[in-house]
Amino acid sequence: MREDLYKLLKSGAEKYGVNVTPEQAEKLDRYRELLKEWNEKMNLTAITDDEGIIVKHFVDSLSLVPFIKEFGGKKLADVGTGAGFPGIPLKIVCPELEVCLIDSLAKRLGFLNVVIGELGLEGIRTVHSRAEDAGRDKNHRESYDLVTARAVAAMPVLLEYCLPLVKLNGTFLAMKGGSEEPDYKHALSELSGKEVKTVSLSLTQNGLEGEEVAARKIYCIKKTGKTAARYPRKAGTASKQPL
Repeated sequence: MREDLYKLLKSGAEKYGVNVTPEQAEKLDRYRELLKEWNEKMNLTAITDDEGIIVKHFVDSLSLVPFIKEFGGKKLADVGTGAGFPGIPLKIVCPELEVCLIDSLAKRLGFLNVVIGELGLEGIRTVHSRAEDAGRDKNHRESYDLVTARAVAAMPVLLEYCLPLVKLNGTFLAMKGGSEEPDYKHALSELSGKEVKTVSLSLTQNGLEGEEVAARKIYCIKKTGKTAARYPRKAGTASKQPL
């Protein structure tokens, strides 16, 4: 990894208490290269500059590490993973995690499988599925200690996608932008979730004192009981008729 990019990654990650080793940085750098190569063939990301990838994809993903340490658990599902964020960076810096990357687009999963192979990652797999279908599948339903999703949908919809996958007493970590969300109290109640806390963060270009690049919120939702069998509803219903 170029020295300037390594400094940017290291300073950004340290803000969240993450020490990125040189070996991990090299894996992330190869991931960056593959992302740029494949993005020329298919739409993976609108962020194509090296600094933007480091800050808005890698450091943004690593902002979850303190919450993973706080809430604990080994099995993590990343719903609507897209180009692999936050799941792959989390796997690189937290190799003890068992990660499942869930996405509805087979082409994207083809890219992710190449990344996994090239980086030699173990204990990580891809699943071709809509979130609603995964939530009804006995192999996934209420199977994960931690579930993540990054900017997939508004909170009432996102909760219906993700809480059915979370184990009892597990945690859903929703990564969102800084804007206000629609009311989601009813969705929490219906899906057996409880908001533990919401934390506001800011991505900066140069470590702790850098210029703010983007505002973020992380919603920490605990699974307090079994989700009713009627949820998630069939594909497309949650977005058309949010709880």
